[in-house]
Amino acid sequence: MPKRTLIRLNAGPSRFQVRVAGLGFRQGHVLVHRATHEPFWTFPGGRAEIGETSAETLEREMMEELGVEITVRRLLWTVENFFHYEARDWHEFGLYYLMEIPESFPFLPDEIVHRIDDGDNTLEFKWVLATRQALTELDIPPYFIAGEIENLPPTPHHLVWRDGNLDKDL
Repeated sequence: MPKRTLIRLNAGPSRFQVRVAGLGFRQGHVLVHRATHEPFWTFPGGRAEIGETSAETLEREMMEELGVEITVRRLLWTVENFFHYEARDWHEFGLYYLMEIPESFPFLPDEIVHRIDDGDNTLEFKWVLATRQALTELDIPPYFIAGEIENLPPTPHHLVWRDGNLDKDL
């Protein structure tokens, strides 16, 4: 098996990475996750590796984290995301897909439905209402998704998001 290499570049206090995430829906809810040591939630996914497509990244990450084979549907957004976190300036290129999660994955609204140890972190997953209000209350980055969760784009959008604010919608 070849060595796995994340697409990540450290440059002093700055870091660049490629992140791929999925939005999976069920009964008006969307799946979110967080590392238990962090106060915020986000959409499940992870860092891309050299030699895999973004869809393959999402499939691999969901198998590793959820233990199920998801179906990647379509690209919703590409995002150039600039933010400060854990004493670093981040430049993240994100790809956000619509994904289908098998019915075998548990569904209990607003309760933790899955936990897994991922390296040094414990991740927990829950289904939350797929509404602007619910996502805004959870403070889920990237923040533009809350505004679009009830009306997903019919074609992919490319956004530049800088320090929590929309810089450009290309």
